[in-house]
Amino acid sequence: MLSCSLNEDLTLVCCLFRLKLSSLAQFKKLSTLRSSAATTSLYNNNSRVAEQNCLALLESCNSLAKLTQIHAHLLKSGLQNNAFVLTKFASTSSHLNVIDYAASIAFSHLDSISTHHLYDAFLFNTVIRAYAQTSHAKHNAISSYSLMLHHAIPPNKFTFPFLLKACAGLLDLNLGKQVHGSVAKFGFDTDLYVQNTMVHMYACCVGGIEFARKVFDEMPKTSHVSWSAMIGGYARLGRSNNAIGLFRKMQIAGVKPDEVTMVSVLSACVDLGALELGKWLEFYIEREGVLKTVELCNALIDMFAKCGDVDEAMRVFRKMNDKTIVSWTSVIVGLAMHGRGVEAVAFFEEMKRAGVAPDDVAFIGLLSACSHAGLVEEGQRYFSSMASEYAIVPKIEHYGCMVDLLGRAGLVKQALEFIQEMPIAPNPVIWRTLIHACRVHGELELSETISRRLIGDEPTHGSNYVLLSNIYAKMFRWENKTKIREVMDKRGLRKVPGCSMIELNSEIYEFVAGDKTHSQYKEIYEMLDEMGRMVKRAGYIPVTSDVLLDIDEEDKEDALNRHSEKLAIAFALLNTLPGTPIRIVKNLRVCGDCHSATKFISKVYNREIVVRDRNRFHHFKDGSCSCKDFW
Repeated sequence: MLSCSLNEDLTLVCCLFRLKLSSLAQFKKLSTLRSSAATTSLYNNNSRVAEQNCLALLESCNSLAKLTQIHAHLLKSGLQNNAFVLTKFASTSSHLNVIDYAASIAFSHLDSISTHHLYDAFLFNTVIRAYAQTSHAKHNAISSYSLMLHHAIPPNKFTFPFLLKACAGLLDLNLGKQVHGSVAKFGFDTDLYVQNTMVHMYACCVGGIEFARKVFDEMPKTSHVSWSAMIGGYARLGRSNNAIGLFRKMQIAGVKPDEVTMVSVLSACVDLGALELGKWLEFYIEREGVLKTVELCNALIDMFAKCGDVDEAMRVFRKMNDKTIVSWTSVIVGLAMHGRGVEAVAFFEEMKRAGVAPDDVAFIGLLSACSHAGLVEEGQRYFSSMASEYAIVPKIEHYGCMVDLLGRAGLVKQALEFIQEMPIAPNPVIWRTLIHACRVHGELELSETISRRLIGDEPTHGSNYVLLSNIYAKMFRWENKTKIREVMDKRGLRKVPGCSMIELNSEIYEFVAGDKTHSQYKEIYEMLDEMGRMVKRAGYIPVTSDVLLDIDEEDKEDALNRHSEKLAIAFALLNTLPGTPIRIVKNLRVCGDCHSATKFISKVYNREIVVRDRNRFHHFKDGSCSCKDFW
């Protein structure tokens, strides 16, 4: 293990800028002096034979035990100072996941190595790359680079991509900027490979996406890797419109995307709920001959399932020759989101018959499916089987699914007992799940008690205050509700506004409650009034209890009529042909009134309306919903 601490590493990274060298030429001169200090020839005939033997042994090495034997042979043959052999030794160690062992050996002989500095750079690059690829020791890549500079070994163009990947893995923007400075100092800031990894590094770090775009825009030459790095960065941040827009520019630029690019673009489609765009992307993948890897096929399954067409997701799955646990799990989760719990359970059993062992993620999807479909006994049985049959220790997410399963079924007391008996401490998400169940099933006093406790535990989490405020509204304790809102204002906490998105003619339109920013807002509000009249004639009665304001009934109806999903539906009715399905994505849970109204709208206007809310999909058709009012 390298002896430098992380703080020392960060200090050493800057040593290039603190060295009293007036120019890069002086730095290289120091390196040359170091290399030319050797007084013997690089190799003699005997050492060449020993070197080749050692390299052959390392080539076939497949265990730590053999590696230690080769280490002994290396010492016996006098090759412990041979940079070329040490480089191969480090490479072999990285493949065996024991890079610390190799680094400690290689770097202990730095002062004795007398080979050409190019081999020294190869040795350091090998170690830096190995550390950058680990999941737990990426900071040691920075330590190795610091040591490299300390010994006056100049990095080359292969050093910085590995180093930048380590910074990306550490999510350290400031460290990445310092490495960027080294890149410029050594003159590698125009190298395409270095630039690509720099875009990737900035795009991975919080607050770095604009730096990534600046590097990208200033690149004199780009490749599909450059575009993929930038598009992937936008997609990971949830800036899906930017990701889609940049993909369109990529097409105009005539740069052909690869499967990595398409996975990121499909991810952006999922975020936007853009099914039509997703369908076009599948056609584009086929037309352009993009390699359909397992990862890309899994992304297609995920896109179709989360954009509202789980049957298309099943079609993609059935056509796959090679399937992974992710492929199966994506379908299970998709069926769960669409409320097709019985099918999800059957698919889980099919997966087991196919010889695919379920993992913890598969069980999250399965338990979620049981929850949304009200399959209480099945969910309890599968939860018990995790440890007994598959030796999978349930995580907090699995316990959360069970609380949701019991709470949705109205078993609030049983859900509370389950939480109290959990072997791990419940997190705030589990308590909020129980609060929602309490509200739905009338256990308001219990939900008030839990909400107050949550505020004490998380005083800066706005949703806790919103929950308690809504509970007081349900209890008609308007004064208490007002006080909670005042506390929120004093602490600068805001309720997340309801927002609905709809895809139309390859464009995404967004609406918030009471929105009047759209150019068609007058026509939209006229359509809202028409919708209200039509559904009331069909038997719709507004669920005014969902309006958590102390106002009269008429004002409550007016407030309900301005909810974001109703605005989106009105917009769709105005701008699509009769009979065209309407697909909406909402950031919050659908309220009871909008759920009731949308059932009537689907019947009156003869439209299939698909709504994806925060928890699941609702398929409205001919006056009913796929959730069977269980959501």
